Amino acid sequence: MTWFQAIVLGIVQGLTEFLPVSSSAHIRIVSELWFGDDAGASFTAVIQLGTETAVIIYFAKDIWRLLKVWVLGVFSAAARREPDYKLAWYVIIGSIPISLLGVALKDVIRTDLRNLWITATVLMVFAVFLAIADETAKQRRDTLTLRDSLVMGFAQAMALIPGVSRSGGTLTAGLGIGLTREAATRYSFLLAIPAVFGAGIFSIPDVMDRSGPGVQAGVPQTVAATVVSFVVGYACVAWLLRYVSKHNLMLFVWYRIAVGALLCGLLATGVVPAT
Repeated sequence: MTWFQAIVLGIVQGLTEFLPVSSSAHIRIVSELWFGDDAGASFTAVIQLGTETAVIIYFAKDIWRLLKVWVLGVFSAAARREPDYKLAWYVIIGSIPISLLGVALKDVIRTDLRNLWITATVLMVFAVFLAIADETAKQRRDTLTLRDSLVMGFAQAMALIPGVSRSGGTLTAGLGIGLTREAATRYSFLLAIPAVFGAGIFSIPDVMDRSGPGVQAGVPQTVAATVVSFVVGYACVAWLLRYVSKHNLMLFVWYRIAVGALLCGLLATGVVPAT
């Protein structure tokens, strides 16, 4: 992987991680179209550490508050009655599905599920799900329950398939169960932190091994892509939170459908290979 490729993929990661359009799909598509090969699931997982660091910094006060009340809850019954204590547990519980499935399906995720026909199809199918959820959303409440955390946790696990989108899946689920867009978005950001950091750290040894297929990234290129994704991602966090408070999600729905349809056309005409 060249420095140019690393910077481009870092920008793509930063721009798409928090939008409901699937960053892993975009990394897969851009690396195939522009560079003629797949950058790989491990590289994608590692550079997501940059965007999640942006989340930690942006939500530093919220995260510190959750951590503090969670620790205090071990010793204090009063702390256990705090809403943030429950929310901290909901983040932990909601992270379990993607953690278990990510380990169990590791080989499938890095091979079969990166077929671009799957990516194109999933982009369009889940765009329809997002549209239905957004158009029918009641947006009755902004507090979560244990059931909500499990529903959104399993929705996040679907993002192991490139094209689903971590934020898209959790937003779809959150709106479907009656949460406001803002509440679903904020919980989606918090829920992603354990999963993304776990996957990124878990994938570092695989990135170090440059004997596999595809575009192989060296350590300097991986670090550069991660830093770029952090800078771009930080700006996108603030923008998305402002956007969802005032607009629906149909812009992203139509974008997903357009990208999926275009990719189907490129695959059908042999411009790009599926694998």
